[in-house]
Amino acid sequence: MIIFPFYNVVVVSFTSTKEYFEKSIVLFPTKPTLDAYRLLFKDGRLLVGYKTTLLIMILGLPINMFLTVSMSYGLSRQGLPGKKIILMLIVFTMLFHGGFIALYLVMMTLKLTNTIWSVILAYGINTFYLIIMRNYFMTLPEALVESARLDGAGEWRIMIQIILPLSKPIIATISLFYAVDRWNEWFNALLFIRKPNMVPLQLILRNIVIESILMVEASSEGVGSALALDKQIFPMGVKMAAVLVTMVPVMCVFPFLQRHFVKGIMIGAIKT
Repeated sequence: MIIFPFYNVVVVSFTSTKEYFEKSIVLFPTKPTLDAYRLLFKDGRLLVGYKTTLLIMILGLPINMFLTVSMSYGLSRQGLPGKKIILMLIVFTMLFHGGFIALYLVMMTLKLTNTIWSVILAYGINTFYLIIMRNYFMTLPEALVESARLDGAGEWRIMIQIILPLSKPIIATISLFYAVDRWNEWFNALLFIRKPNMVPLQLILRNIVIESILMVEASSEGVGSALALDKQIFPMGVKMAAVLVTMVPVMCVFPFLQRHFVKGIMIGAIKT
């Protein structure tokens, strides 16, 4: 059940238009073709997309983790004044959103539109990830923190030298979540970015797929269906090739974090 959808994506990306429509199910393409990948990689915008997306990850992921870790640690400490009110306000943001117009006006006021920082700063903390990390921190023995305080350690030192070394599973898990979110970033770029040389990968792939569909629709007018199936671009193949191009980098990173992944997400989720 898990492997077949992925296998189907790979097969369709190498299948020709004619074969796809002639067979009800394509288990293996009889005449594999690289036309979909040629269409993607001959487009110079793809390299721009990879560069922009990597830049968003390199700059955005440390910001996400710093804000999430520091706030989660603060909310996990006993005796924090107003902790319940702060948590209620955080949960409130999961139910109600200020709106994209308000966000756009904020970016305009800060003069960040059409810059990479508008995409990076528009997504600072994911509330769900924050709650998971806070719950994980609460599972750690309070005696460790109290002993460090008796030795004269401040909160920053306790967090960096005591809490974080014990929290590798949840840090790896949340880092992977944020990395995937940053890699799939496209909506904020659609709102704030107008410069062609700053468009992220996901938005470029989306545009290429839409353009391929429009090309097929335009070229098929007045053309016989058999000729159209044999000669035209295969939009479904382009879509599946775009999925693979997007997915492969994340799949290369996941095995290095997999041993921490299950432990981190389970411990952070079941503790209240």
